[in-house]
Amino acid sequence: MFKQLVDIPTSFRLLALFFIFTLSACGANPDTSTPTLAPVPETAAPPTATSVPIAVVVNGEGIPQIEFDAELVRFQDSQTALGKNISFEEATQRVRDDLISQFLLAQGAREAGYSLGDAELQDRIDALAEKAGGVDALSAWLATHGYTDESFRLSLKRAVEVAWMRDNIISTVPSTAEQVHVQQILLYNRDTALDVQSKLDAGADFSELATAYDTITNGELGWFPQGYLLEPLIEETAFALDIGQVSDIIETGVGFHLITVLEREADHALSPDALLVLQDKALLNWLQEKRQQSTIE
Repeated sequence: MFKQLVDIPTSFRLLALFFIFTLSACGANPDTSTPTLAPVPETAAPPTATSVPIAVVVNGEGIPQIEFDAELVRFQDSQTALGKNISFEEATQRVRDDLISQFLLAQGAREAGYSLGDAELQDRIDALAEKAGGVDALSAWLATHGYTDESFRLSLKRAVEVAWMRDNIISTVPSTAEQVHVQQILLYNRDTALDVQSKLDAGADFSELATAYDTITNGELGWFPQGYLLEPLIEETAFALDIGQVSDIIETGVGFHLITVLEREADHALSPDALLVLQDKALLNWLQEKRQQSTIE
């Protein structure tokens, strides 16, 4: 009930393009007979050229207004397809934040020494074209979604850099952590909670009461590390308890909780969900710190 559900910039919508066309095959060399989109010459003007209107500047690197507008349209179309009604102001802010995050991650990748060469980029485009059903099918998809050949190459290159930096950040999260195994009794009014607390103080068995009030889960919160629960007060209390100790009543927006720690381990393997949450937080923390260090106009 209190597991953390993080809405990650995960958020990087261009990355979805990889999965749409199953990019797992992109590392392979394409069939030389497969038609490809023509590579953009290295002399092509960069998106930060002064003649190009710029929407946002991230550490001196410009996000072209035309790219911003195209991404805004794609985002609004996706929300409409999902049946969501988002104001223009909210959509604009979300797209702006998303693109800034992408540029920060891409810059971080380059600063860390990652470089995507023209040949590798072309291999990825060739693989995408093959998965899409041919270069004409890919070109049609790009045109439908507001991409030109050049803007697609720039966006795809940045998306690869973003993915590399994202993986580099989340790889720093260990697969084990200090964790507690917690059981709770959740009540929905204070009087009942006080009554249960009195019974526990008089020696009633915590597990039996937990089962009585929750016959489905028996009050099991399971194992979790710090930084995992949506309710930080429950988490803070749990890590302050000794094994077998019962907490005072904890009031949250859900109700009134009494918890006890059944087990504690200094190096317990993280569940897949807990690992994902901590990886998401590591990514968000990196982006927050990077934003504070950056110049964004």
